[in-house]
Amino acid sequence: MSNTKIKSIRARQIIDCKCRPMVEVDVITEDGVLGRGSAPTGSSVGMYESCVLRDDDPNEYHGLSVHKAVNNVNEIIAPALTGMDVMDQRGIDEKMIALDGTENKNRLGGNAIYSVSIACFQAAAAVKGQPLYRYIAGEDIRTVPVPSFNIVNGGRYKDHTQAFNEFILMPYRAKDIYEAVEIGVDVFQRLGTVISDYLGRKPEVASSYGYAAPSDDPEVVLNLMKQAADDCGYGDKIAFALDCASSEMYDAATKTYLLKGKQVTSDELIDYAKALTEKFNFIFIEDLLDENDWEGYARAHQEITRTILLGDDFIVTNRERLDKAHQMNAIDGFILKPNQVGTITEALDTYDYAKQNNLLAVPSGRSGGVIGDVAMDLAVGLQVGFIKNGAPRSGERIDKLNFLMRACDLSPGCSLSDITSLIKF
Repeated sequence: MSNTKIKSIRARQIIDCKCRPMVEVDVITEDGVLGRGSAPTGSSVGMYESCVLRDDDPNEYHGLSVHKAVNNVNEIIAPALTGMDVMDQRGIDEKMIALDGTENKNRLGGNAIYSVSIACFQAAAAVKGQPLYRYIAGEDIRTVPVPSFNIVNGGRYKDHTQAFNEFILMPYRAKDIYEAVEIGVDVFQRLGTVISDYLGRKPEVASSYGYAAPSDDPEVVLNLMKQAADDCGYGDKIAFALDCASSEMYDAATKTYLLKGKQVTSDELIDYAKALTEKFNFIFIEDLLDENDWEGYARAHQEITRTILLGDDFIVTNRERLDKAHQMNAIDGFILKPNQVGTITEALDTYDYAKQNNLLAVPSGRSGGVIGDVAMDLAVGLQVGFIKNGAPRSGERIDKLNFLMRACDLSPGCSLSDITSLIKF
Protein backbone atom coordinates (compact mmCIF):
# COMPACT_ATOMS: atom_id res chain seq x y z
CA MET A 1 0.00 0.00 0.00
CA SER A 2 1.39 3.39 -1.00
CA ASN A 3 2.25 5.96 1.64
CA THR A 4 0.63 9.21 0.55
CA LYS A 5 1.48 11.23 3.63
CA ILE A 6 3.39 14.45 3.13
CA LYS A 7 7.08 14.03 3.86
CA SER A 8 8.31 17.50 2.97
CA ILE A 9 7.21 20.87 1.63
CA ARG A 10 9.70 23.32 0.18
CA ALA A 11 9.09 26.77 -1.29
CA ARG A 12 11.30 29.02 -3.39
CA GLN A 13 11.12 32.28 -5.34
CA ILE A 14 10.96 32.06 -9.13
CA ILE A 15 9.76 34.56 -11.76
CA ASP A 16 6.64 34.66 -13.91
CA CYS A 17 6.36 35.48 -17.61
CA LYS A 18 6.57 39.18 -16.81
CA CYS A 19 9.73 38.63 -14.76
CA ARG A 20 7.93 39.33 -11.49
CA PRO A 21 8.80 37.13 -8.49
CA MET A 22 6.33 34.39 -7.62
CA VAL A 23 6.16 31.52 -5.14
CA GLU A 24 6.81 27.93 -6.26
CA VAL A 25 6.29 24.96 -3.93
CA ASP A 26 7.37 21.30 -4.04
CA VAL A 27 5.36 18.77 -2.03
CA ILE A 28 6.91 15.30 -1.68
CA THR A 29 5.12 12.29 -0.23
CA GLU A 30 6.69 9.53 1.87
CA ASP A 31 6.82 7.42 -1.30
CA GLY A 32 8.76 10.13 -3.13
CA VAL A 33 5.92 11.40 -5.32
CA LEU A 34 6.38 15.05 -6.28
CA GLY A 35 3.74 17.72 -6.77
CA ARG A 36 4.72 21.25 -7.80
CA GLY A 37 2.61 24.41 -7.73
CA SER A 38 3.03 28.14 -8.22
CA ALA A 39 0.91 31.27 -7.82
CA PRO A 40 0.39 33.42 -10.94
CA THR A 41 -0.66 37.05 -10.68
CA GLY A 42 -2.92 39.09 -12.92
CA SER A 43 -2.53 42.58 -14.31
CA SER A 44 -6.14 43.44 -13.44
CA VAL A 45 -6.39 42.38 -9.78
CA GLY A 46 -9.70 42.62 -7.96
CA MET A 47 -9.70 44.31 -4.55
CA TYR A 48 -11.38 41.26 -3.02
CA GLU A 49 -8.80 38.73 -4.21
CA SER A 50 -6.69 36.81 -1.71
CA CYS A 51 -3.54 38.70 -0.74
CA VAL A 52 -0.41 38.49 -2.89
CA LEU A 53 2.17 38.90 -0.13
CA ARG A 54 5.25 40.77 -1.34
CA ASP A 55 8.27 42.09 0.53
CA ASP A 56 8.00 45.77 -0.45
CA ASP A 57 11.80 45.96 -0.51
CA PRO A 58 12.72 48.59 -3.12
CA ASN A 59 16.20 47.09 -3.44
CA GLU A 60 14.91 43.81 -4.90
CA TYR A 61 12.65 43.52 -7.94
CA HIS A 62 11.27 47.00 -7.23
CA GLY A 63 9.55 45.74 -4.10
CA LEU A 64 7.96 42.68 -5.72
CA SER A 65 10.07 39.90 -4.18
CA VAL A 66 8.18 37.20 -2.24
CA HIS A 67 10.62 35.98 0.40
CA LYS A 68 8.10 36.59 3.20
CA ALA A 69 5.62 34.27 1.49
CA VAL A 70 8.34 31.70 0.81
CA ASN A 71 9.41 31.77 4.46
CA ASN A 72 5.80 31.39 5.57
CA VAL A 73 5.59 28.18 3.56
CA ASN A 74 8.88 26.79 4.80
CA GLU A 75 8.58 27.85 8.45
CA ILE A 76 4.83 27.80 9.21
CA ILE A 77 2.84 25.85 6.63
CA ALA A 78 5.30 22.99 6.03
CA PRO A 79 5.57 21.90 9.69
CA ALA A 80 1.79 22.07 10.09
CA LEU A 81 1.05 19.93 7.01
CA THR A 82 3.85 17.36 7.29
CA GLY A 83 2.28 13.97 7.94
CA MET A 84 -1.10 14.88 6.45
CA ASP A 85 -2.44 12.75 3.61
CA VAL A 86 -1.86 14.42 0.26
CA MET A 87 -5.15 12.92 -0.94
CA ASP A 88 -7.06 14.97 1.66
CA GLN A 89 -7.24 18.21 -0.34
CA ARG A 90 -10.04 19.72 1.74
CA GLY A 91 -8.32 18.92 5.02
CA ILE A 92 -5.04 20.43 3.80
CA ASP A 93 -6.69 23.60 2.53
CA GLU A 94 -8.82 24.08 5.63
CA LYS A 95 -5.72 23.63 7.79
CA MET A 96 -3.95 26.44 5.93
CA ILE A 97 -7.00 28.71 6.06
CA ALA A 98 -7.14 28.20 9.84
CA LEU A 99 -3.40 28.81 10.18
CA ASP A 100 -3.77 32.12 8.36
CA GLY A 101 -6.90 33.23 10.17
CA THR A 102 -7.66 36.27 7.98
CA GLU A 103 -10.41 36.87 5.45
CA ASN A 104 -8.16 37.45 2.44
CA LYS A 105 -5.14 35.37 3.55
CA ASN A 106 -3.19 38.48 4.47
CA ARG A 107 -1.07 36.87 7.17
CA LEU A 108 0.58 34.00 5.33
CA GLY A 109 -0.16 35.26 1.83
CA GLY A 110 -2.63 33.90 -0.67
CA ASN A 111 0.33 33.25 -2.97
CA ALA A 112 1.93 31.04 -0.29
CA ILE A 113 -1.25 29.12 0.54
CA TYR A 114 -2.33 28.70 -3.08
CA SER A 115 1.05 27.37 -4.22
CA VAL A 116 0.93 24.70 -1.51
CA SER A 117 -2.67 23.87 -2.35
CA ILE A 118 -1.85 23.34 -6.02
CA ALA A 119 1.31 21.37 -5.25
CA CYS A 120 -0.73 18.97 -3.10
CA PHE A 121 -3.35 18.70 -5.87
CA GLN A 122 -0.65 17.83 -8.39
CA ALA A 123 0.89 15.29 -6.00
CA ALA A 124 -2.47 13.56 -5.53
CA ALA A 125 -2.83 13.16 -9.29
CA ALA A 126 0.75 11.87 -9.52
CA VAL A 127 -0.01 9.29 -6.83
CA LYS A 128 -2.79 8.01 -9.09
CA GLY A 129 -0.44 8.06 -12.07
CA GLN A 130 -2.78 10.38 -13.95
CA PRO A 131 -2.57 13.80 -15.58
CA LEU A 132 -4.25 16.29 -13.28
CA TYR A 133 -7.10 16.91 -15.73
CA ARG A 134 -7.91 13.19 -15.74
CA TYR A 135 -7.80 13.12 -11.95
CA ILE A 136 -10.21 16.07 -11.83
CA ALA A 137 -12.59 14.54 -14.38
CA GLY A 138 -12.63 11.15 -12.69
CA GLU A 139 -13.12 9.60 -16.13
CA ASP A 140 -11.92 9.89 -19.71
CA ILE A 141 -12.52 13.37 -21.09
CA ARG A 142 -15.01 13.71 -23.93
CA THR A 143 -14.37 17.31 -24.98
CA VAL A 144 -11.82 20.09 -24.82
CA PRO A 145 -13.05 23.67 -24.45
CA VAL A 146 -13.18 26.27 -27.20
CA PRO A 147 -10.13 28.50 -26.75
CA SER A 148 -10.33 32.27 -26.99
CA PHE A 149 -7.61 34.68 -28.00
CA ASN A 150 -6.94 38.02 -26.29
CA ILE A 151 -5.39 39.59 -29.36
CA VAL A 152 -5.80 43.34 -28.72
CA ASN A 153 -5.01 44.82 -25.31
CA GLY A 154 -6.44 48.07 -24.00
CA GLY A 155 -4.90 50.38 -21.45
CA ARG A 156 -3.12 53.70 -21.26
CA TYR A 157 -0.85 54.46 -24.19
CA LYS A 158 1.07 57.55 -25.29
CA ASP A 159 -1.59 59.00 -27.58
CA HIS A 160 -4.80 57.56 -26.18
CA THR A 161 -6.40 55.31 -23.57
CA GLN A 162 -8.50 52.35 -24.61
CA ALA A 163 -10.80 51.79 -21.64
CA PHE A 164 -11.62 48.15 -22.41
CA ASN A 165 -8.89 45.77 -21.32
CA GLU A 166 -9.13 42.76 -23.66
CA PHE A 167 -10.52 42.31 -27.16
CA ILE A 168 -11.00 38.62 -27.68
CA LEU A 169 -11.47 36.42 -30.75
CA MET A 170 -13.41 33.16 -30.34
CA PRO A 171 -13.32 30.50 -33.11
CA TYR A 172 -16.52 28.96 -31.81
CA ARG A 173 -17.50 27.29 -35.08
CA ALA A 174 -14.19 25.54 -35.72
CA LYS A 175 -14.60 21.87 -36.57
CA ASP A 176 -12.01 20.71 -34.01
CA ILE A 177 -9.40 22.01 -31.59
CA TYR A 178 -6.71 21.96 -34.26
CA GLU A 179 -8.67 24.27 -36.55
CA ALA A 180 -9.62 26.47 -33.59
CA VAL A 181 -5.95 27.04 -32.77
CA GLU A 182 -5.07 27.64 -36.41
CA ILE A 183 -7.85 30.23 -36.74
CA GLY A 184 -6.57 32.08 -33.70
CA VAL A 185 -3.00 32.06 -34.98
CA ASP A 186 -3.92 33.05 -38.56
CA VAL A 187 -6.19 35.92 -37.55
CA PHE A 188 -3.69 37.19 -34.97
CA GLN A 189 -0.90 37.26 -37.51
CA ARG A 190 -3.07 38.88 -40.16
CA LEU A 191 -4.26 41.47 -37.64
CA GLY A 192 -0.70 42.77 -37.32
CA THR A 193 -0.80 43.76 -40.99
CA VAL A 194 -4.32 45.18 -40.74
CA ILE A 195 -3.38 47.38 -37.79
CA SER A 196 -0.15 48.43 -39.53
CA ASP A 197 -2.17 49.59 -42.53
CA TYR A 198 -4.53 51.50 -40.23
CA LEU A 199 -1.76 53.21 -38.25
CA GLY A 200 0.83 53.60 -40.97
CA ARG A 201 3.33 51.83 -38.72
CA LYS A 202 3.79 48.51 -36.93
CA PRO A 203 1.61 48.05 -33.85
CA GLU A 204 3.18 47.91 -30.42
CA VAL A 205 3.32 44.71 -28.38
CA ALA A 206 1.12 45.29 -25.33
CA SER A 207 1.68 44.16 -21.76
CA SER A 208 -0.37 40.97 -22.25
CA TYR A 209 1.43 40.23 -25.55
CA GLY A 210 -1.48 41.13 -27.81
CA TYR A 211 -1.36 44.19 -30.04
CA ALA A 212 -1.66 47.54 -28.30
CA ALA A 213 -5.13 48.93 -29.03
CA PRO A 214 -4.71 51.32 -31.99
CA SER A 215 -7.68 53.50 -31.01
CA ASP A 216 -9.67 54.59 -27.97
CA ASP A 217 -12.84 53.58 -29.85
CA PRO A 218 -13.84 49.93 -29.24
CA GLU A 219 -15.73 49.81 -32.55
CA VAL A 220 -12.57 50.66 -34.48
CA VAL A 221 -10.74 47.80 -32.77
CA LEU A 222 -13.56 45.32 -33.38
CA ASN A 223 -13.84 46.31 -37.04
CA LEU A 224 -10.09 45.76 -37.51
CA MET A 225 -10.40 42.33 -35.91
CA LYS A 226 -13.37 41.54 -38.15
CA GLN A 227 -11.40 42.63 -41.21
CA ALA A 228 -8.51 40.33 -40.26
CA ALA A 229 -10.88 37.38 -39.77
CA ASP A 230 -12.62 38.08 -43.08
CA ASP A 231 -9.27 38.39 -44.87
CA CYS A 232 -8.39 34.90 -43.59
CA GLY A 233 -11.74 33.46 -44.70
CA TYR A 234 -12.94 32.80 -41.15
CA GLY A 235 -15.68 35.41 -40.89
CA ASP A 236 -18.39 32.78 -40.39
CA LYS A 237 -16.44 30.80 -37.80
CA ILE A 238 -15.58 33.48 -35.25
CA ALA A 239 -17.26 35.74 -32.75
CA PHE A 240 -15.95 38.25 -30.24
CA ALA A 241 -15.68 38.74 -26.49
CA LEU A 242 -14.64 41.60 -24.23
CA ASP A 243 -13.00 41.88 -20.86
CA CYS A 244 -13.77 45.47 -19.92
CA ALA A 245 -11.98 45.32 -16.53
CA SER A 246 -13.95 48.46 -15.77
CA SER A 247 -12.75 48.74 -12.17
CA GLU A 248 -9.44 49.87 -13.68
CA MET A 249 -11.13 52.83 -15.38
CA TYR A 250 -13.68 53.73 -12.70
CA ASP A 251 -13.62 57.07 -10.90
CA ALA A 252 -15.13 56.44 -7.48
CA ALA A 253 -15.38 60.16 -6.69
CA THR A 254 -17.68 60.90 -9.64
CA LYS A 255 -19.03 57.35 -10.01
CA THR A 256 -18.19 57.45 -13.72
CA TYR A 257 -16.24 55.34 -16.19
CA LEU A 258 -13.76 56.35 -18.87
CA LEU A 259 -14.97 55.58 -22.39
CA LYS A 260 -13.57 57.03 -25.62
CA GLY A 261 -11.85 59.85 -23.74
CA LYS A 262 -14.94 60.89 -21.77
CA GLN A 263 -16.42 60.06 -18.38
CA VAL A 264 -19.76 58.25 -18.61
CA THR A 265 -22.26 56.97 -16.08
CA SER A 266 -23.01 53.34 -15.36
CA ASP A 267 -26.22 53.57 -17.38
CA GLU A 268 -24.41 55.14 -20.33
CA LEU A 269 -21.79 52.38 -20.30
CA ILE A 270 -24.53 49.74 -20.19
CA ASP A 271 -26.31 51.37 -23.12
CA TYR A 272 -23.05 51.53 -25.07
CA ALA A 273 -22.27 47.87 -24.43
CA LYS A 274 -25.80 46.90 -25.45
CA ALA A 275 -25.36 48.78 -28.74
CA LEU A 276 -22.06 46.98 -29.35
CA THR A 277 -23.74 43.59 -28.90
CA GLU A 278 -26.35 44.55 -31.46
CA LYS A 279 -23.66 45.43 -34.01
CA PHE A 280 -21.20 42.60 -33.34
CA ASN A 281 -21.64 38.98 -32.27
CA PHE A 282 -20.27 38.55 -28.75
CA ILE A 283 -19.97 35.27 -26.89
CA PHE A 284 -19.43 37.10 -23.61
CA ILE A 285 -18.64 40.42 -21.94
CA GLU A 286 -16.66 40.29 -18.71
CA ASP A 287 -16.43 42.85 -15.90
CA LEU A 288 -18.52 45.46 -17.68
CA LEU A 289 -18.80 47.51 -14.48
CA ASP A 290 -16.87 48.25 -11.30
CA GLU A 291 -16.45 45.40 -8.84
CA ASN A 292 -18.71 47.18 -6.31
CA ASP A 293 -21.48 48.19 -8.73
CA TRP A 294 -23.96 45.48 -7.75
CA GLU A 295 -27.04 47.40 -8.85
CA GLY A 296 -25.38 48.28 -12.15
CA TYR A 297 -24.72 44.63 -12.90
CA ALA A 298 -28.34 43.76 -12.19
CA ARG A 299 -29.48 46.50 -14.59
CA ALA A 300 -26.98 45.39 -17.22
CA HIS A 301 -28.21 41.81 -16.99
CA GLN A 302 -31.74 42.98 -17.66
CA GLU A 303 -30.77 45.27 -20.53
CA ILE A 304 -28.11 43.26 -22.36
CA THR A 305 -29.64 40.05 -23.64
CA ARG A 306 -27.55 39.27 -26.73
CA THR A 307 -24.42 38.07 -24.93
CA ILE A 308 -23.29 36.26 -21.78
CA LEU A 309 -22.32 38.54 -18.88
CA LEU A 310 -19.48 37.27 -16.69
CA GLY A 311 -17.86 38.51 -13.51
CA ASP A 312 -14.13 38.33 -12.82
CA ASP A 313 -12.94 41.08 -10.44
CA PHE A 314 -16.63 41.28 -9.53
CA ILE A 315 -16.72 37.69 -8.25
CA VAL A 316 -13.02 36.76 -7.64
CA THR A 317 -13.93 33.04 -7.63
CA ASN A 318 -15.61 33.63 -4.26
CA ARG A 319 -18.66 31.50 -3.51
CA GLU A 320 -20.34 34.14 -1.33
CA ARG A 321 -19.97 36.87 -3.95
CA LEU A 322 -21.23 34.51 -6.66
CA ASP A 323 -24.23 33.61 -4.50
CA LYS A 324 -25.08 37.28 -3.98
CA ALA A 325 -24.73 38.03 -7.70
CA HIS A 326 -26.93 35.06 -8.54
CA GLN A 327 -29.61 36.10 -6.03
CA MET A 328 -29.61 39.56 -7.65
CA ASN A 329 -29.77 38.02 -11.15
CA ALA A 330 -26.70 40.10 -12.00
CA ILE A 331 -24.60 37.74 -14.17
CA ASP A 332 -24.61 34.53 -16.19
CA GLY A 333 -21.40 33.16 -14.71
CA PHE A 334 -17.89 33.90 -13.55
CA ILE A 335 -14.23 33.64 -14.53
CA LEU A 336 -12.66 30.74 -12.62
CA LYS A 337 -9.21 31.76 -11.34
CA PRO A 338 -8.43 29.62 -8.29
CA ASN A 339 -5.60 31.81 -7.02
CA GLN A 340 -8.12 34.66 -6.57
CA VAL A 341 -9.75 32.82 -3.68
CA GLY A 342 -6.56 31.12 -2.54
CA THR A 343 -7.12 27.34 -2.41
CA ILE A 344 -8.24 24.69 -4.86
CA THR A 345 -10.98 23.56 -2.45
CA GLU A 346 -12.57 27.03 -2.30
CA ALA A 347 -12.32 27.39 -6.07
CA LEU A 348 -14.00 24.04 -6.69
CA ASP A 349 -16.71 24.85 -4.14
CA THR A 350 -17.46 28.00 -6.15
CA TYR A 351 -17.50 25.95 -9.34
CA ASP A 352 -19.91 23.44 -7.77
CA TYR A 353 -22.24 26.26 -6.70
CA ALA A 354 -22.19 27.63 -10.24
CA LYS A 355 -22.96 24.23 -11.75
CA GLN A 356 -25.83 23.61 -9.32
CA ASN A 357 -27.36 26.98 -10.21
CA ASN A 358 -26.88 26.81 -14.00
CA LEU A 359 -24.18 29.47 -14.00
CA LEU A 360 -21.15 29.29 -16.26
CA ALA A 361 -17.61 28.84 -14.98
CA VAL A 362 -14.93 29.96 -17.42
CA PRO A 363 -11.37 28.99 -16.41
CA SER A 364 -8.65 31.47 -17.21
CA GLY A 365 -4.95 31.88 -16.72
CA ARG A 366 -3.51 35.08 -15.32
CA SER A 367 -1.54 37.74 -17.14
CA GLY A 368 1.60 36.81 -15.23
CA GLY A 369 1.82 33.03 -15.42
CA VAL A 370 4.15 30.17 -16.18
CA ILE A 371 4.17 27.05 -18.30
CA GLY A 372 2.05 24.29 -16.77
CA ASP A 373 -0.74 26.48 -15.37
CA VAL A 374 -3.30 24.39 -13.47
CA ALA A 375 -6.04 26.50 -15.07
CA MET A 376 -5.75 24.27 -18.13
CA ASP A 377 -6.20 21.09 -16.10
CA LEU A 378 -9.30 22.62 -14.55
CA ALA A 379 -10.62 23.68 -17.96
CA VAL A 380 -10.25 20.21 -19.43
CA GLY A 381 -11.00 18.22 -16.28
CA LEU A 382 -14.20 20.11 -15.52
CA GLN A 383 -15.31 19.71 -19.16
CA VAL A 384 -16.30 23.37 -19.55
CA GLY A 385 -17.51 24.80 -22.85
CA PHE A 386 -14.99 27.57 -23.41
CA ILE A 387 -12.02 29.21 -21.72
CA LYS A 388 -9.92 32.35 -21.81
CA ASN A 389 -6.52 32.31 -23.48
CA GLY A 390 -4.00 34.99 -24.21
CA ALA A 391 -2.55 36.02 -27.54
CA PRO A 392 -0.67 33.26 -29.41
CA ARG A 393 2.68 34.98 -28.98
CA SER A 394 4.50 34.02 -25.75
CA GLY A 395 5.64 30.61 -24.54
CA GLU A 396 3.35 30.11 -21.57
CA ARG A 397 0.32 31.14 -23.66
CA ILE A 398 1.24 28.83 -26.53
CA ASP A 399 1.75 26.08 -23.94
CA LYS A 400 -1.95 26.37 -23.07
CA LEU A 401 -2.93 25.82 -26.70
CA ASN A 402 -0.59 22.86 -27.01
CA PHE A 403 -2.11 21.48 -23.81
CA LEU A 404 -5.57 21.42 -25.41
CA MET A 405 -4.35 19.72 -28.58
CA ARG A 406 -2.32 17.18 -26.61
CA ALA A 407 -5.17 16.32 -24.23
CA CYS A 408 -7.52 15.86 -27.18
CA ASP A 409 -5.07 13.61 -29.00
CA LEU A 410 -4.46 11.46 -25.91
CA SER A 411 -8.20 10.97 -25.31
CA PRO A 412 -9.84 8.70 -27.93
CA GLY A 413 -13.13 10.10 -29.22
CA CYS A 414 -12.47 13.55 -27.74
CA SER A 415 -13.88 16.52 -29.65
CA LEU A 416 -14.11 20.30 -29.44
CA SER A 417 -16.91 21.42 -27.15
CA ASP A 418 -20.10 22.53 -28.93
CA ILE A 419 -21.15 25.80 -27.28
CA THR A 420 -24.01 26.70 -29.63
CA SER A 421 -26.56 26.14 -26.85
CA LEU A 422 -24.82 28.83 -24.74
CA ILE A 423 -24.74 31.52 -27.41
CA LYS A 424 -27.24 34.37 -27.13
CA PHE A 425 -26.86 36.13 -30.48
